[in-house]
Amino acid sequence: MTYPKNILIRNIGRLYGINEEPYSFKKGKALAVTGSAENQYLSLKNGLIDSYGADNQCNITEDSTLLDAEGGIVMPTYIDSHTHIVFAASRDEEFVLRLKGATYEEIAESGGGILNSAKKLEVTSHDDLYKSAKKRLDQMIAMGTGSVEIKSGYGLTFDAEIKMLEVIKQLKATTDADIKATFLGAHAIPTRIKDNRHLYIDTIINKMLPYVAEKQLADYCDVFCDKGFYTVEETANILNAAKSLGLKAKIHANELDVSGGVQVGIAHQAISVDHLECTTEAEWKVLSESNTIPTLLPGTSFYLRIPYAEARSMIDYGLGVVLASDFNPGSTPSGSMHLIQSLGCIYQRMLPTETFNATTYNAAAALEIQDRVGSITVGKQANIQVLKSLTSLNQIPYYYGSNPTDITILKGKIQQDLNSKF
Repeated sequence: MTYPKNILIRNIGRLYGINEEPYSFKKGKALAVTGSAENQYLSLKNGLIDSYGADNQCNITEDSTLLDAEGGIVMPTYIDSHTHIVFAASRDEEFVLRLKGATYEEIAESGGGILNSAKKLEVTSHDDLYKSAKKRLDQMIAMGTGSVEIKSGYGLTFDAEIKMLEVIKQLKATTDADIKATFLGAHAIPTRIKDNRHLYIDTIINKMLPYVAEKQLADYCDVFCDKGFYTVEETANILNAAKSLGLKAKIHANELDVSGGVQVGIAHQAISVDHLECTTEAEWKVLSESNTIPTLLPGTSFYLRIPYAEARSMIDYGLGVVLASDFNPGSTPSGSMHLIQSLGCIYQRMLPTETFNATTYNAAAALEIQDRVGSITVGKQANIQVLKSLTSLNQIPYYYGSNPTDITILKGKIQQDLNSKF
């Protein structure tokens, strides 16, 4: 990596994400509104956004590193608020099983799915987990992502869950990306005690959570509250314990059924409820009356061939939404937020401006970092991506499957030599 003190980006065809108003989570029609301007420059100083404006009015100083946007677009980096990128190995064998007709639930019931990842992770060293996760993170950065939430949940034992969280802690210390850690011990019930599930839940509440809180290994506590996983009552008990230890709630909710996960998440002041492939107007109503953020994961629907969350109906109802990748080995093995925008447009009937805000401006709130990233605002952190080949925001979802990000800048530092291979 190089660490220039000041960066001056010139010849910007269009600068997107401009916002100098007080932060306000975008809902309903406002989700389609994003500030932009043509023929701009953008000045970054000491890791922060210093100024922007008409290109012919920029002030070039000798200590500036000049970058030419070549008439392309410049915008904030993405905020990916739901990922599972610390894992031991792929689950490509399950991919083939699904092609032969097996469902996600059937694979999980036979010991596959999350339990498969847990088995592999238990015998994988901290160093190997770190190295593979770092490669995935670097690839995400190369594709324009600057802020990431990373969950545990493939451990399902005390030692393995803590190992995952310590890997996330090491990632925080060795990257310029913003990282939030989430404890997801309640991701599945281990096979060895599936007939005595209360024993594992007791371990989460009385052993895992106190240690995680004491060592400050997580920012949030998540529970997979859904059909075949954790009940509403179990979820409430875990979140109550987490809250008493200072950990805020996030929820996997309503992926497989109308599970009550949305309601229990809201009741526990969850920062976000994520997935929402199965919702009704009842869920939209309680979400509209709360501060909990609906986070949609279209990559999961695409990969598993399950229904998509009804983004268009939610937005028309007046909700604001966030889009995230759910990058994980079983149901979404991709961290491309460019692709997530394509899926949001094509399958969820969102507009490009809406998917843009759902992966930048609104997404910042899902990680509680809206005060420092997510928009082009003077004084905010210089997390910027340059897309030289594109001239319009519409072209990000239009050219699906490609990576148009040429340069990623995080905290004012140009990210280079990133290993783009898994």
